Amino acid sequence: MVGYESYVVVHNIAKRHNVGTLARSATAFGVTELILVGRRDFNAFGSHGSASHVRFRHFHSLIEARNYLKEEKECDICGVEIADGAAQVNEHPFKRNTAFLLGNEGSGLSAKEYEICDFFVYIPQYGCGTASLNVTVAASIVLHHFGVWAGFSERVRDGSKFIVADKPVRQGRRNFCAGTEESIVEERKLRKESAENGFFDENGNESSSTELLNGLFLNE
Repeated sequence: MVGYESYVVVHNIAKRHNVGTLARSATAFGVTELILVGRRDFNAFGSHGSASHVRFRHFHSLIEARNYLKEEKECDICGVEIADGAAQVNEHPFKRNTAFLLGNEGSGLSAKEYEICDFFVYIPQYGCGTASLNVTVAASIVLHHFGVWAGFSERVRDGSKFIVADKPVRQGRRNFCAGTEESIVEERKLRKESAENGFFDENGNESSSTELLNGLFLNE
């Protein structure tokens, strides 16, 4: 039985396809939930079907997400950033359940994101050709290190591939996340405010590359 859990907080990632790729890495490295802050719909391109194997949970604000992770899941929140005082991720400075918050590809973590973090890690680099890593590459490295520290069991292999589990039964209507009247009003406001960053589908329509959260697995 695994004693520790990991979470990934998705808040201010600019490139549309990175969310799907993050879901793929989250599945591979045993993440318990992917926390989506802001809009409910996301671009699943790059997930290669793995998005159905990781739990999603939605919050309208970082504070709501923080309260859930701290109070209900007893998590430390770890910012992945080359910041003053950040520990090298290979030092495994983890103590308990941990939620990882990754910065925007261009600007890094915002001031509000810094405020909810308990500590920071960074990934040492040894070559001279790039200032930082792609957010999904960084997530994969950090999540792998956490899994090693936590003692996660390696997935069973079949030849040169790991065995993929059967897709779980969907909870609720496909590609639909129910919400209260208040949450729908708030979501429309957030949609208008964040449409310009290219992260979400501005018109909110369903398509092969944009999906609503699969029931959010709120009733476990």
